[in-house]
Amino acid sequence: MKEEGVIQIFEKKKVRTVWDEEQEKWYFSIIDVIQVLTDSLNARKYWSVLKLRLKKEGSELTTNCSQLKMQATDGKYYKTDVADTEQLFRLIQSIPSPKAEPFKLWLAQIASERLDEMQDPEITIDRALEQYMQLGYSESWINQRLKSIEIRNELTREWKNRGVKEGMEFAILTDIISKTWSGKTTKEYKILKGLKKENLRDNMSNTELILNMLAEASTKDISNATKPENFDESREVAKQGGNVAKVALNELESKTGKKVVTSLNSKDFIEKRIEK
Repeated sequence: MKEEGVIQIFEKKKVRTVWDEEQEKWYFSIIDVIQVLTDSLNARKYWSVLKLRLKKEGSELTTNCSQLKMQATDGKYYKTDVADTEQLFRLIQSIPSPKAEPFKLWLAQIASERLDEMQDPEITIDRALEQYMQLGYSESWINQRLKSIEIRNELTREWKNRGVKEGMEFAILTDIISKTWSGKTTKEYKILKGLKKENLRDNMSNTELILNMLAEASTKDISNATKPENFDESREVAKQGGNVAKVALNELESKTGKKVVTSLNSKDFIEKRIEK
């Protein structure tokens, strides 16, 4: 199964999804869907109770649902209950929600759009841009964010080529890069910005994004040049890549007298933009 994780947006709420290239179908995080439909304070508990009820009713839905690794709020990957589009349509019938019908239409649209994207990959970029615009981000920030996604994908491909394992090892190397250039691990960075479930990169300023891109692009280039043969060697490369951005950060802060890494998040950036 060749999988591709993607964040989808429904009414400004994020739904984690995975595209299975072999089966040509989407898998959606059930917890995220329940959160969208119910606004529950504890979507995980809601799903746990619903699963028990469905089992008592003799439904095979919970038995047929799969688990896939998806990125959690701490940046790590955990097994998550998922459902394909057909299973979600059946699941939604068991969840009383005024959002049920709009969500069904959204699911159908997502499936149709993916087929379009397979024919023309540029559509993917256009749709990502549109989603960020809907959330209130500036066009200049969006351009940087889309570039950061490209650079991140190049880095993870390089890691895979060097035998680095997805999940824990990816997270460790990412933390090393982040700690080296910014002085903070991903978790520490999110705490600084007051984030919980939100994506850290979606809450970086233009300058933070640029330096993070520099760190990841440098790590990829150094790895490609030195060809590390094991995880320990890749850890050292991650430090070297992060240090390239650290040097740039120190130089910039010495010229401006301002800190690059701050507690400001997307809400602050968008509010300032609206005020202007």
